[in-house]
Amino acid sequence: MEALENTIVDVLKSIYDPEIPVDVYELGLIYEVKIDKESNVQIEMTLTSPNCPVAESMPKEVEDKVAEITDVKSAKVNIVFDPPWDKDMMSEEAKLELGFL
Repeated sequence: MEALENTIVDVLKSIYDPEIPVDVYELGLIYEVKIDKESNVQIEMTLTSPNCPVAESMPKEVEDKVAEITDVKSAKVNIVFDPPWDKDMMSEEAKLELGFL
């Protein structure tokens, strides 16, 4: 299960917010990844704002790319806005990339 979770994280790190040159994982947009015993994946994620221009396409891209992983049976993304995203949720790597450090 840990290997599958690591693979999912690697895939999430390949998906970039089109307005910010940092992947969705390092940006802190992924709140939780849950994998059940049948390898169905539930991902809780947020967007940088409710009015994000990719509000429809980015969650679909995350679902599609995670669903393509060999050992994943299905993938579902739930968009949440609580807690609201802010720059403190970014990884140190993302903050450095964007000049916040």
